[in-house]
Amino acid sequence: MQQIHDTSIRTFASDNYAGVHPAVLAAIATANEGHVVSYGLDPYTARLQEVVQAHLGEQAEAFPVFNGTGANVLALQSSLPRWGAVICATGAHINVDEGGAPERVAGLKLLAVPTPDGKLTPELVDREAWGFGDEHRAQPGIVSITQSTELGTLYTVDEIRALADHAHGKGMLLHVDGARIANAAAALDLPLRAFLTDAGVDILSLGGTKDGALGAEAVVTLSERAGDGLVYLRKLDMQLASKMRFLSAQLLALYDGDVWLENARHANAMAARLRAALEGVDGVDFVQPTQSNGVFAHLPAGVADRVRESFMFYDWNGESGEVRWMCSWDTTESDVDAFAAAVRAAVAAA
Repeated sequence: MQQIHDTSIRTFASDNYAGVHPAVLAAIATANEGHVVSYGLDPYTARLQEVVQAHLGEQAEAFPVFNGTGANVLALQSSLPRWGAVICATGAHINVDEGGAPERVAGLKLLAVPTPDGKLTPELVDREAWGFGDEHRAQPGIVSITQSTELGTLYTVDEIRALADHAHGKGMLLHVDGARIANAAAALDLPLRAFLTDAGVDILSLGGTKDGALGAEAVVTLSERAGDGLVYLRKLDMQLASKMRFLSAQLLALYDGDVWLENARHANAMAARLRAALEGVDGVDFVQPTQSNGVFAHLPAGVADRVRESFMFYDWNGESGEVRWMCSWDTTESDVDAFAAAVRAAVAAA
């Protein structure tokens, strides 16, 4: 097929804009040879279970799916009764960016709590953790957090453990949306188990696509309290891959080794480089700490559109002038330096 896109274009819009890591492409090609049993009864999916358990403990069980929304919907739906509700941050991906799928597909009520930094606390959870036993109120049954958050911030191990203990004490579970879980592990410099399984998380949406996969995520159950009926719900929600070997092979390419972590460390480092290049520039005010691979800043009026003539990125809040800059596994130092120079020039011309 003829290449029809401009390969010279570089962006800071989303880590989804980046291509597929070469190791993932190679893994897909390797898995493509010959005939292999379908619907997950293949050696790649079996090996994935071993790899996930090595990262997260012997009780962990992985269910590969096509995308992050599917992972979140399945994780939540399999952990709640029909009358259940999810406590999450107002800016959570499940509340803002999934087209209502948790509510429309899973049939769950989202109880969203405003947060200044994208992070929930036990005190914030308690704003919606009430009405237990009240037949007129959807019953809070799970707390969902994102690591790293939609604002690029991180939960510490102690913060996650406090949330897990608080949720469990009220008879609820703790779910982690880990679309960028690799970036969190790289920033915390901790193994996945340390801030997931050992911190009390019950169920995880394990990310792959934003870290270099073509399109592969997984729901991972970490405790017996979560994931009821997942084996049936995955088919019901149209997330059961017939040729599952190709999903599992992608996740193996990342997690059966250090590719996942190397990619995330690089993306985080590029975000830190970008922030450092723009620190002190008049008119560029950073909104959140840069703890993973996202940079959030306010720009003077008109500057964002001027920079977008050369580099694509998104407004986070158009009214306030807040923008989001994302770095990915294939962002280069020269990309960052050129982008920072474009921002400085646009600010100077404003």
